Amino acid sequence: MMSMSTQMETPFDTSEEMATRYDPSKVEQLLYTWWESTGAFKPSGDGSPNEDPFVISMPPPNVTGGLHMGHAMFTTLEDIMTRYNRMKGRPTLWLPGTDHAGIATQLQVEKTLAEEGRSRQEIGREAFVDRVWQWKMEKGGYITKQIRRLGASCDWSRERFTMDEKLCEAVVATFTTLHQRGLIYRGEYMVNWSPNLQTAVSDLEVEFTEEDGFLYHFEYGIADSQDLEAEGKATYLPVATTRPETILGDTAVCVHPEDERYKHLIGRQCVVPITGRTIPIITDDYVDMEFGTGALKITPGHDINDYEIGKRHQLETMCILNKDATMNELCGKYAGMDRFECRKALWKDLEENGIAIKAEKYTNRVPRSQRGGEVVEPLVSKQWFLSMESLAKPALEAVRSGEIRIVPERFERTYEQWLENIHDWCISRQLWWGHQIPVWYVDGTNENEFIVAANEEEAYEMGREKFGSDVALTRDTDVLDTWFSSGLWPFSALDWPEDDSEDLGRFYPTTVMETGYDILFFWVARMIMMGIELTGKVPFQTVYLHGLVRDSKGRKMSKTLGNVIDPLEVIDNYGTDALRYSLVTGSTPGQDISLSMERIETNRNFANKLWNVGRYIVGSLADLAEEERSTLDNVFHSNFRNEIGGLALPERYIISRLHQLEAVVSDSLESYSFGESGRLVHDFLWDEFADWYIETSKTRMFGDDEDAKKESRKTLVYVLDSCLRLLHPFMPFVTEALWQRIPHNREKESALISAAWPEVGQVDEEAINRFNQIQALTRMVRNARLEYQVEPQKKIEMTVVADDDELLRDLGAEAGILALMAKVDKQKIAIGKSGAVELPESETSVSLIVSDSLQAFLPMKGLVDFDKEIARLEKQLAKAEKDLNGLLNRLNSSNFAEKAPEHVVNETREQAAVLQEKVNTVQAKIIDVEKQSALVK
Repeated sequence: MMSMSTQMETPFDTSEEMATRYDPSKVEQLLYTWWESTGAFKPSGDGSPNEDPFVISMPPPNVTGGLHMGHAMFTTLEDIMTRYNRMKGRPTLWLPGTDHAGIATQLQVEKTLAEEGRSRQEIGREAFVDRVWQWKMEKGGYITKQIRRLGASCDWSRERFTMDEKLCEAVVATFTTLHQRGLIYRGEYMVNWSPNLQTAVSDLEVEFTEEDGFLYHFEYGIADSQDLEAEGKATYLPVATTRPETILGDTAVCVHPEDERYKHLIGRQCVVPITGRTIPIITDDYVDMEFGTGALKITPGHDINDYEIGKRHQLETMCILNKDATMNELCGKYAGMDRFECRKALWKDLEENGIAIKAEKYTNRVPRSQRGGEVVEPLVSKQWFLSMESLAKPALEAVRSGEIRIVPERFERTYEQWLENIHDWCISRQLWWGHQIPVWYVDGTNENEFIVAANEEEAYEMGREKFGSDVALTRDTDVLDTWFSSGLWPFSALDWPEDDSEDLGRFYPTTVMETGYDILFFWVARMIMMGIELTGKVPFQTVYLHGLVRDSKGRKMSKTLGNVIDPLEVIDNYGTDALRYSLVTGSTPGQDISLSMERIETNRNFANKLWNVGRYIVGSLADLAEEERSTLDNVFHSNFRNEIGGLALPERYIISRLHQLEAVVSDSLESYSFGESGRLVHDFLWDEFADWYIETSKTRMFGDDEDAKKESRKTLVYVLDSCLRLLHPFMPFVTEALWQRIPHNREKESALISAAWPEVGQVDEEAINRFNQIQALTRMVRNARLEYQVEPQKKIEMTVVADDDELLRDLGAEAGILALMAKVDKQKIAIGKSGAVELPESETSVSLIVSDSLQAFLPMKGLVDFDKEIARLEKQLAKAEKDLNGLLNRLNSSNFAEKAPEHVVNETREQAAVLQEKVNTVQAKIIDVEKQSALVK
């Protein structure tokens, strides 16, 4: 079972007296270092064919990154899965790694160069790449160190980086294989172009923001419009655009075929403003007759929808922008202008020429580069593409057939819709940092002839064979989209394409891919497609999607809003366990979570409550005989769980409830209901174990029955040990620190991280029901004490009537619980059947009906100090009447009624009504107490 094969000392002295408060800073780093150094994170087992490993690949964070709540979320969820399956006895591998993050890393190093007064162009590609590697060596380990602080129990000895030599080989093998299969090709298509980064970027790297702008309306003059003028018809088409500079690249104006306003113009020519070019007026169902003027200018070179219309109608595609988003030579007098400068200048010219109609305020959805922040331009560019249609079909079938399960299930339809409408993938990027495309162009062929090879030596060998011995080759300068290498992650990180890779054979396909729902398309779907195409197997069995972490008001965390919660600050102030538990218990699969510091503080308090439960139990075990100590060491692995029939009722109750909890928690974890699992353990520990059984155990510990004490100690250790195992995946540090201090068989289990998951034992339903009766009675007595304002330490009398012999025996045996938890005077508890005990007069007692077979009576005389209660109520009445009179005087004032705003007057009336109700209630209560006092006297 254990990967920690020999018994080892814990990293701290467990014999020291436990502090009164749990201090995470004194255990977290010690425990994590101990776990890692002793091999606790490595998979157990011997790789035999019948083993069933649990494998999860960490979504590789950017090597440039700093820890944020998204990292904290996925780390917590994946660690829960990993720790649970490890304790279940499965060989468990959580494979960590980082992504080279092409754009982000290149930007980081370019920023450093700029501070030195240099640029990448000045130092050249080779020197720049060397600088990036140097930066990676110096800074790249920060993110993994931070992930360690979250308690991530991944196998760091197998850590991968997407630019490692073996992973680079996997990328090259993938490119060459897919090209040989006819799936990778070079062509021109519209891409997202980042002018500042000077590269195409993926859809994921484009963020749309709502920004104030203008919708510009202008006239598109009809060519040869004399006939229209003679007929008194308009000689122009009114057109609207948010980007007037793109007028220079228009190649058509399009209207809806059913639009009666423009039917007479279909097929005619119109004149492009300023340039004088003539272009056709065409029809297409895409046009929305209700938007703008209903006439749509078509710029196939700079709008994705226009590009598609242009292809359907075989329109010319004009590119009017340079790579830096300045206007090119096709733009006449605007050539060289920045695109936004051109927008202003062109609109001014339209106004001066009498062509402009109006510019109205309009909210635009503006595409901005996630990395650079500048506005992204749709641009037709020559790039490398991966054909997706044939890859999408088996990926669709894998989910539809159930071979891959997506949790939550509703995202399966989202996945299907994307794959059913998939476009070819632009995989090339105009960067220097990344996997350089393994393509060599034959010099002198204008890049029309090229060779795809694994390396330069192979490229020249192939080139000489095809083009002669004097062939000269130049390598493509582009690199591959970061998502291309990430798409190989589940198998490339296990040494694919090595045929003899032990890890690949043992751990692939993996078990679960856990990630955010926002990258289901961009990453998860691509991993599935790549995995099936290249390995013939699906890369994982289950996809678990978590939501985004938002602030307490449900807003996205951002520096602009100032609502970012730093995970490391939370860990420093509250501990890792509090953060982890807050993240997971506040979430359900695929739903965003609202995180607040109040919740984190509450869960810090839960960790402290658990610590003090352990402290009480450890304290109760002092100076035990060796025989009992040995029994407690082995209680978890004994048959105690199935031999509870001889125990007293409270012990049978708490152990039975524990076994019910174990079954539900295990089922919930298997079904990925992590939040529910964590909440259930919390509720049991706090509400049932701490609040009920710990208190019940005190009636044993401070009594004279030695057998009852032993029974209780055994129960305390067994239940706490089991609960620590259940809670360990969620809160690994406090549970391990406590578990090391309670009795357990150290030869069999040295650490909780690798200890066995609890097995469900005997459940005594009858004991649960019977103890529930005692709990219900105790709660009702407590409520009565609160209602009648009984002083907290005052002990009261009670008469209990029960018709069931067994219940009477329970109440008699456990009268100490009522005495301790309901503050009932044990010497003045009368328990018996109806008619067998003397009942107090109904007028002078409080009757508590617990059930059909259980009733209790509390004499009023001992319960309430009537004089004191009347005085308290009269003081409360005086305060309420004073406040009410103040409000009524204000309302009766003519100045207030006439001058105060209506909503203030209404609020005052409402406050007065509430106070009047309070006055009436207190007056009635005083009359009631006076009557009761008279009866008792």
